Amino acid sequence: MPIVRSISGLRVSLNDGLSEELIYKYSSSFSKILPSGPIVVGRDGRQSGQWIEGVVLNSLTHSGREVRLLGVVPTPTVQLMAEHSDAAGGIVITASHNPSEWNGLKFIDGSGVFLNEEWNRKLWNEVDSFSTISSLPKSNENEIYIKNAIEQHIEKILSLPFFIKSDVLDSLRKKRFKIVVDAVNASGSRAIPILLEKLGCVVIKLYCDESGNFPHTPEPLPENLSELADAVKVNQADIGIAVDPDADRLVLIDETGSPVSEENTIVLCTESVLEMKHLLTEYSDFNVVVNHSTTRRVEDIAEKYGAKVFRSRVGEINVVNKMKEVNAIIGGEGSGGVILPACHYGRDSLVGTALILALLANWNASLSEIVNELPHYEMQKTKKQFSGSIDSIIDNLIKEFPDGKPLREDGIKINFPTQWVQLRASNTEPVVRIIAEGKTIEEVQNLIGRTLKYIENK
Repeated sequence: MPIVRSISGLRVSLNDGLSEELIYKYSSSFSKILPSGPIVVGRDGRQSGQWIEGVVLNSLTHSGREVRLLGVVPTPTVQLMAEHSDAAGGIVITASHNPSEWNGLKFIDGSGVFLNEEWNRKLWNEVDSFSTISSLPKSNENEIYIKNAIEQHIEKILSLPFFIKSDVLDSLRKKRFKIVVDAVNASGSRAIPILLEKLGCVVIKLYCDESGNFPHTPEPLPENLSELADAVKVNQADIGIAVDPDADRLVLIDETGSPVSEENTIVLCTESVLEMKHLLTEYSDFNVVVNHSTTRRVEDIAEKYGAKVFRSRVGEINVVNKMKEVNAIIGGEGSGGVILPACHYGRDSLVGTALILALLANWNASLSEIVNELPHYEMQKTKKQFSGSIDSIIDNLIKEFPDGKPLREDGIKINFPTQWVQLRASNTEPVVRIIAEGKTIEEVQNLIGRTLKYIENK
């Protein structure tokens, strides 16, 4: 399937669906559904992003919009610039973790968050009723280039109470952590090193040339980070940092060169925030929100600090909406996404990086030592090509696991006292995702196997 549109935005294969007309339609339709005001535009650094930026600029200015171009910046930078300004919304030109043969658009409202289901329906209705374009109109007026958006983003992080109301920043600058960065030559290439240098770190850039040439599969999973792991060991670094092309996801390598599961990013950041929760005086209750696909370790950490965990459907906007509902102090997703409302309502690898380093400083311990203190679970994730309805599979799984407690809020999740399995359709790819967690790998493999048989027989 070359075109995927969902609550996570639009993603299109370059060789089979991505056209100037398609980009123009979506950009113009987005402009039409927004209230008056400027629109902020950024891109993740993919080589295809520059011509897409031109089409987006053309469509928005032809619609009478003032456009604020940020250039190559992380998605959370665009979100922050939308939330903390008079902008009516924002567009990020990115396919997130998808390979280089994909690109797309993420749509952000004036509060700096992705469009919810209602607003996505409005957008899609506009797109689907858009008249065929024989020739694209040209317009290049009303654009403003903002060159310091990343610097503004970093200053917002450094002004958080964690840094201005404690001595953690002084401690970090004294420790001079050595950190290797793999930004897959995309939008984190400047942002992450600048932040780290502001925090007093010694930065070793592995893939940070901002060229858009991905040196490996861009999703920051352990199997794609072997060079980062080797670089951490060779340079005797304290940690390795990996981000995806639009730098909203953060994954870590510890000082031994061992990958830290992407699930543990939100776990460690939750620990960091709850340990410093007294500095965020606007919160009387300490609530945490993660999606249904995220590890149970979050509940274990929250219990330690007297906090409560709420869960939402997968998708950043779903997490954010739940966070706003319960006034959560922190939230995120097990894919490496961290959302800190005190900064802005968006998954942010820069915020996650700052929180992880604060935890290292406060504990005066290595990353591996901190991770070893976490509760032990095994987790396995897999995916299968699939299109169509998964309703019949869900019905079969409920029968397959009669002793479990089924939850149908997001696909199907079946909970047991010490384990769980979930099946859901992806928001970003034409696949179904199966995730299971338990105390032993045997438990997890059993859950995965019993689920897969209903998909493979389709």
